[in-house]
Amino acid sequence: MKIERIIFDFHGIMKCMIDRKDLVCEVRSALKRSRVVALIGPRQCGKTTLAQEFLTADSPKYFDLEDPSSLARLDEPMTALQGLKGLVVIDEVQRKPDLFTVLRVLADRKPLPARFLILGSASPKLLKQSSESLAGRIETVAMSGFSIGEAGISLQARHWIRGGFPLSFLARTEADSFAWRKNFIQTFLERDIPQWGIGIPAIALLRFWTMLAHYHGQTWNAADPARSLGVSEPTVRRYIDILSGVFMIRQLPPWYANLKKRQVKAPKIYFRDTGLLHQLLGIRTEKELLSHPKCGASWEGYAIEETIKAIEPDETYYWATHGGAEIDLVLIKKGRMLGVECKRVDAPRITPSMRIAREELNLKQIAVVYPGKKRYAMGDGIAAVPLNAVAEGMQGLFPKKR
Repeated sequence: MKIERIIFDFHGIMKCMIDRKDLVCEVRSALKRSRVVALIGPRQCGKTTLAQEFLTADSPKYFDLEDPSSLARLDEPMTALQGLKGLVVIDEVQRKPDLFTVLRVLADRKPLPARFLILGSASPKLLKQSSESLAGRIETVAMSGFSIGEAGISLQARHWIRGGFPLSFLARTEADSFAWRKNFIQTFLERDIPQWGIGIPAIALLRFWTMLAHYHGQTWNAADPARSLGVSEPTVRRYIDILSGVFMIRQLPPWYANLKKRQVKAPKIYFRDTGLLHQLLGIRTEKELLSHPKCGASWEGYAIEETIKAIEPDETYYWATHGGAEIDLVLIKKGRMLGVECKRVDAPRITPSMRIAREELNLKQIAVVYPGKKRYAMGDGIAAVPLNAVAEGMQGLFPKKR
């Protein structure tokens, strides 16, 4: 299909055209290379709408496993799928995990009559069937809500407050957006989590998730939350692994090497969507956000997540020592090790931590992301970079030297 823009309509109240052509091109290229492509990301981030760029929902080759009729058609999956040709789309594939072994058989046919685009709301690590059954046959494309580049630089403040979920971002008012996020969390905990076979009471997971909102941007230790919830540390670690596996939380691992300084080896945790963070913190408006004690941590997490989306690094870490030196992001991209520091200040200045990080880790460049509008050099290989430049990806953050 030639259409490269997706239109979301929120109950007829607001209609907006969001450009996601880069993601469409990425999926199209993956389908040319691979027999099975998994488009994964959190629920309600736009996976179904994107898939319908390739195949309409009324096609006999489109299966939505939240639709009882599609589930009925797949009662005998081999019979239903083996005669299809071209592209076949299976939405919410995690609801029928026995499909993975069938897809392995179908993907091994020669000649190959069909390729499969499967949509899922859980990571391959959580869905072990896909990584085990389809090893060597599947390519994964990760998707999230709107990025800052897709949402538009002019709407950056709204994007930070509401997050990137389409129906939250495009809601008519702040109150409508807040209500949507509240309902999303309730539905997610009461319906989606049990459907994945996770037998954790919704109220317990909500308490834990709310507790995590206050840990946003901090190093993670399971001991205190376990005591507060009255459960064991392994149980708490399981909770956070579940929320990471369904794309709600990012556990940012530490980079540590055999250096002289004692280094922090616990992960940091961040909400991947600031709209959900603000909902759990009870923040409804920009005014409330700017006066909230977690404002700085929220902005830092927002800048970190948008940087990761834009750069798509091969590996992502943070670095810190017990002596106080740290850097928010250590990115490895095509063999280059790069640093990113996020500062919600008017004019960032070079700090001892930046110098130590550059020297100890041998970072090629450090970008200090801040909410201003001007790029300027701060020192050798260290530059202040406006948040808006993140939308330009690698070139925006780390332009090549002429």
